[in-house]
Amino acid sequence: MRIIPAIDIIEGKCVRLTKGDYSTQKTYNENPLEVAKAFEDNGIRHLHLVDLDGAKSNKIVNYKTLEEICSKTTLQVDFGGGLKTDDDLRIAFESGANQVTGGSIALKNPERFEKWLKKYGAKKIILGADCNNRKIATSGWLETSSTDVIEFIDAYSKKGIEYVICTDISKDGMLAGTSNALYQEILEISKVKLIASGGVSKMEDLITLKEIGCEGAIVGKAFYEGRISLKQLRELC
Repeated sequence: MRIIPAIDIIEGKCVRLTKGDYSTQKTYNENPLEVAKAFEDNGIRHLHLVDLDGAKSNKIVNYKTLEEICSKTTLQVDFGGGLKTDDDLRIAFESGANQVTGGSIALKNPERFEKWLKKYGAKKIILGADCNNRKIATSGWLETSSTDVIEFIDAYSKKGIEYVICTDISKDGMLAGTSNALYQEILEISKVKLIASGGVSKMEDLITLKEIGCEGAIVGKAFYEGRISLKQLRELC
């Protein structure tokens, strides 16, 4: 299972939110590149980079941060947040992203998202399935739809999606454990490479996610709050 640390960006700074609430913003480092280099120096190869300004404004914003990390480290970055247009996607890939994640666009404009999937291929396009009480949430989690997360993932699996990042918003930033039952259900129904996100609080959570069959696990607040150390991530990698 891949260990994928997260860096969330607001105004060029490394921050974390709780349950996606922008009013809970906590800044951990004003230099995201410094954080990315620390991951790289400890043997980590992947990074989940989220443009929270972009998610809120519905267009890519912090692409310069993406470009800096990609040009000055060897990390393979998956980038998400505010990708709505063909131009947004072009900028993300030209800035060095290895993969991009589309969530809101996949729900609100499936025709465009499917066009991206066809043009760039399933290795490059990740489906973002962020949910609250099993319902897909969009626009930086500011809106909740009536679409069931299982049905959403299964439908896109049949259209060729391979990678899915599923975030249970109720768990995000809470350090209270992961949504194991939900992930098990997804993997029973759809043959996707599932990346779990939200709720990781200790090493045991990562071991459980690996046993469930997740392809990857995103680690955010647990690292920034010192619950999981760089040494532990290095050993697991």
